[in-house]
Amino acid sequence: MTMNWNEFFDIVKTNLLIFIALFIITRILGKKQLSQLTYFNYVTGITIGSIAANGVNIESNSAYDNYISLACWGIFTLIIAILSMKLPLLKVAFEGEPAVVIKKGKVQKKSLQSLRLTMNDLLMLLRNKNVFNIKDVYYAVLEQNGKLSLLKEESAKQVTKKDVNANISNKTNIATSIIIDGNLIEKNLKEINVEKKWVLEQLKKQGIKNYKSVFYAQIQDDGQLYIDNGE
Repeated sequence: MTMNWNEFFDIVKTNLLIFIALFIITRILGKKQLSQLTYFNYVTGITIGSIAANGVNIESNSAYDNYISLACWGIFTLIIAILSMKLPLLKVAFEGEPAVVIKKGKVQKKSLQSLRLTMNDLLMLLRNKNVFNIKDVYYAVLEQNGKLSLLKEESAKQVTKKDVNANISNKTNIATSIIIDGNLIEKNLKEINVEKKWVLEQLKKQGIKNYKSVFYAQIQDDGQLYIDNGE
């Protein structure tokens, strides 16, 4: 089977256009598509890659269908990303939310069941974080991207030079987010037994009349309210 120069240049042109289209889509969607790979990012990434692969291998006279498909998937993904920033419920629907799998040293069986994780799966995730004794873990949170975040027991933490002459405290509470992008997370308030009224009073003391104007706030492990409105 021979190939003339016209067919050769058509193949080169098709591959070049697909390459440029993928580069543009990747730049538009941003680094999150790679750095924080959620289920939604995973599906869209595979689909966009499949469309690009088909565009490389099909006849040149049908390649423009794939350019349109690539553009559509890129635009759809971008729209969902923008809407998710504005609508927290939509973000949860598409990306999920962090799940506490170990709380105050106790494994949360219901969380594991809802995540369809077994105890062996949890132990494997702990080993990946260099934790081989589950008693060493005070809190463990499975993030949306499938990675495990840990807060170790005070007795299990590595001692630094700064801590040599310090007494180990029995208090091992975790800082809790209560306001994210103007949205009050009442579920977290219930978890730490803090009333909404107290939060509003603390905000007023700092000259903030409405929590919707707060970018981020958390209750620290010492019970104080920390506010960060960004730069």
